[in-house]
Amino acid sequence: MTRSKIIFAALLILWPLHALAGPAEDASAVIDRWAAALSANDVDAVVKLYTPDALLYGITSFKLAVGTEAIREYFKTAPESGKKIAISERHMVVLADAAMMGVGIYRFDLIQNGVQVPRSARFTFVVVKRGDDWLIAHHHSSALPPAPYQ
Repeated sequence: MTRSKIIFAALLILWPLHALAGPAEDASAVIDRWAAALSANDVDAVVKLYTPDALLYGITSFKLAVGTEAIREYFKTAPESGKKIAISERHMVVLADAAMMGVGIYRFDLIQNGVQVPRSARFTFVVVKRGDDWLIAHHHSSALPPAPYQ
C-alpha cells in the first residue's frame, strides 16, 4: 500500500499543472493572452484570438465590429500606442461545456502626447471552444461611470 501511495504522490507532483485546469480556467486563459497581445501592441496576435464571426463593441467606437477584418480595423491603432492592460477583477461563468463568459474590470494605460493616461473599463467576453482552442466570440467594453458621491 505504501508503494502505491508513493507512486501516486510522485505522479501528482510531476503531472503538468495545466492538466489540472478545468474549462473555466482554460477559457479564462484566452483573456490573459488577449491582454498580453494587446499590451505587446501585436494586432495580429490579438485578432487571432477572436472567432472569424466574432462581435466586438469596443470602448472607442459607436460601431459594432463584426468579423476578423472589422476587429482588425478596430485594433489598428494598437501598434506602438504604448497601451498596457491590467485585469483587476474577473469572474468566469460557465454557459455550456464549450462556452464561458468572463466579466470584469481592466485598466488601460494609454500614452497620449507622451503622457501615461490610465483608463478603466468594464468588460464582457464570451469565449467558445472551437476544436482544441478557446476563442473570443463576443467582446464588449464600456467605460466605468464616475464614482458615486458618498
